[in-house]
Amino acid sequence: MHTPSPPSAADHAGQYLALKARDARFDGRFFTGVTSTGIYCRPVCKVRTPKPENCRFFALASQAEAAGFRPCMRCRPELAPSGLQALGAQAWSTQDASAILARQAAQLLDAPQLWSDGSPSMGQVAERLGVSERHLRRIFEALWGVSPLQYLQTRRLLTAKQLLTDTALPIAQIAALSGFASVRRFNTVFAAQYRLQPRALRSAAGRSSSHGLQLRAAYRPPLDEAALLRFFALRSLAGVEQVDVDTLRLSRTLALDWAGRTLQGWVQLQFAPAQSEVRITVSESLASALPLVMARMRSLLDLDADPHAIHAVLQASFPNGAGLRVPGTVDGFELAVRAVLGQQITVQAARTLGARLVQRFGAPLETPLDGLTHLFPTPQALRQASDEDLGSLGIVRQRQQALRAIATAVADGQLTLNPSADVSATLAALQALPGIGAWTANYIAMRALHWPDAFPAGDVALHKALGVREQPRPAVAAEQASQVWRPWRSYATVRAWSLLN
Repeated sequence: MHTPSPPSAADHAGQYLALKARDARFDGRFFTGVTSTGIYCRPVCKVRTPKPENCRFFALASQAEAAGFRPCMRCRPELAPSGLQALGAQAWSTQDASAILARQAAQLLDAPQLWSDGSPSMGQVAERLGVSERHLRRIFEALWGVSPLQYLQTRRLLTAKQLLTDTALPIAQIAALSGFASVRRFNTVFAAQYRLQPRALRSAAGRSSSHGLQLRAAYRPPLDEAALLRFFALRSLAGVEQVDVDTLRLSRTLALDWAGRTLQGWVQLQFAPAQSEVRITVSESLASALPLVMARMRSLLDLDADPHAIHAVLQASFPNGAGLRVPGTVDGFELAVRAVLGQQITVQAARTLGARLVQRFGAPLETPLDGLTHLFPTPQALRQASDEDLGSLGIVRQRQQALRAIATAVADGQLTLNPSADVSATLAALQALPGIGAWTANYIAMRALHWPDAFPAGDVALHKALGVREQPRPAVAAEQASQVWRPWRSYATVRAWSLLN
């Protein structure tokens, strides 16, 4: 089993240099605990740089908090991109089963959709992963250096800290959104860990405007914001999405299932490249599910990607793609439908079919944003769609069957399409459905499951980009060529596609 090696003096020297330079490329990759203050900070923190002898370095915020440090109120560690991707890369590349399991457990503990009825227990996580709770605790500590409870508590507290600072939501609601069973328990844990009462974080700046709730999310540069938004713009569906590449803004409608209810609203994302941040505006109607909204937005824009780790593997083949990200999705079912519609036709033709589907089966929604008028169709709506209804939109019979099969599987809970889903099981389940082959399954895994090593080997555009289109078996040739890009083949795919633009 992989056990992380203790950081060397050279590691610490490099981290201190990044700290002195306030290098945003290392944001979230480590945190600095300052022994003279008891505070831990992001590498981008603008406070006076501490002396080297007063610094302790941690890979995760939970490690810093377990060592007794409190989060900085200025740089706000809760805004940092996750460091799990880089830390888990070795698990994917070496196929270390225990390390992969520990990474999956961390992803589940990070998943807000499991918080709607309170935080998940380790027993629930272990059961979902098919192992004993004792075994899971052991391998989790071995990989991450903290217990699952410590990891989860930090995740909950930092979520609460962001909502307390950036919104005017009632403290009781914030406690529930952060996974605490009661306000009393939340106040007790918050005060014990951070040595202040939750109300002390209330800020005049943290107020919702007439245009919704305002939040922030950081990312590690480089990120080619324009390229990412161009990808979405080429595929945007009328009524559901609006993308403005020039102003680096994306807006869309959104429906979420949360705590037994369906919430409907909209979000607007505005890149701020100078700060390596995204400003996120969320409609008040989605306030009851803010952690889930934030997680979906981070996944949509791939904000937790680690360009340094990825480029180290891909730069020999794709030297100019360091800023490219894997475009995600706000909803796995929506992405799966769009993937089926895009089978063997052009992007523009798939976009036309998608827009027709929205107008015919999507629920109307009133929003203050121009062009946002409909929600994407639900699984329930599409499972009930007749051949005649779908055929009238120009959708051929084979894809009609595939759409209804996916809609039925998702509606019945047999198929889960989000980053916490088991990749191997989901790929198998997808390909067992009519009309879903390896290309579609891997495309869905890349964008909906956020699997960094997905590879649609049968993609015609990929064959052209890789120069294997004229070979007798181009898919086999592409698969063979891709082995040197593991575990980042999803990113290699995006970089290869970019060569055709």
